Amino acid sequence: MPRIVRFLVATAGLLLATCFGAQSYAQEQSVVRPEIDKVSMVIDGRPADVVTFIYRPETQNTSQPVVIFSHGNRIPPTALLEPIPAKVASWWLQRGFAVVAPVRPGYGPSGGAFREGQNVKWDGNSCTSEPTYQSATLKGSEVVAGALKWVQEQPWAKRDRVILVGYSAGWPGTLVTASRDPNGVVAAINFSGGMGGNPQSSPSHSCKPELLTDIYRQYGTVTHIPTLWIYAENDLFWGAEQPKRWFDAYRSGGSDANFVQTGAAGTNGHFLIDTDIPLWSPAVAAFLDKLKL
Repeated sequence: MPRIVRFLVATAGLLLATCFGAQSYAQEQSVVRPEIDKVSMVIDGRPADVVTFIYRPETQNTSQPVVIFSHGNRIPPTALLEPIPAKVASWWLQRGFAVVAPVRPGYGPSGGAFREGQNVKWDGNSCTSEPTYQSATLKGSEVVAGALKWVQEQPWAKRDRVILVGYSAGWPGTLVTASRDPNGVVAAINFSGGMGGNPQSSPSHSCKPELLTDIYRQYGTVTHIPTLWIYAENDLFWGAEQPKRWFDAYRSGGSDANFVQTGAAGTNGHFLIDTDIPLWSPAVAAFLDKLKL
């Protein structure tokens, strides 16, 4: 495998904002600092270097279970500078997990052409286009699969103890990878997952969510690992009820899945993962305990 090109960790200090609109990276670095690497993957059939944030527990003389984290969307995509908030990574580190968070091509420091266009167009609060959620989902899954392959080649990773975590638009691609029953992946977690939201013009109502309902139903018939779905009741991208419909469609396929809807998280619960860790952490901890992780 090609040698990983390592950036100076000090580069991380230049990151001035997170994709979740929370504290700046400079403020967060007291929590935990990542190693930032370029990881070689095959994307669209061609080699590509994907900037990847890697967090590892302080005790590094043993192998660790690993979370592969898939970030959400950002407009413009180049504005995404950090794929996972440092305090969220820190929560996983405290559980003994390493965290690997690639920045997908087209976003932020990875650069290149943006591959995950959803063809979502709005006229006021009306969606006027036919979204391409399936295409965007499959494009995102390539990076999740590439990160998984890389992780399982690392001597410090427990190859049979990998969890896939997807946030917002990062969840559908995560689910595609999970549906393929990759060796070593034991579970997947969905934080506020979906596509096509517009909290400014159409709060709580996304663009043609029934298309995602069909996608979730499709993957619910073939996914065998357990999944945990977490949404806040005041998610202004999808609303309180649509995530339940998505989950019900997925669960109808017979997959092992659990749904948790928390109370209101800040002014927009879509950012639950970053703004209200105490709201979701008990459910995730219980999920991990059940898995003996």
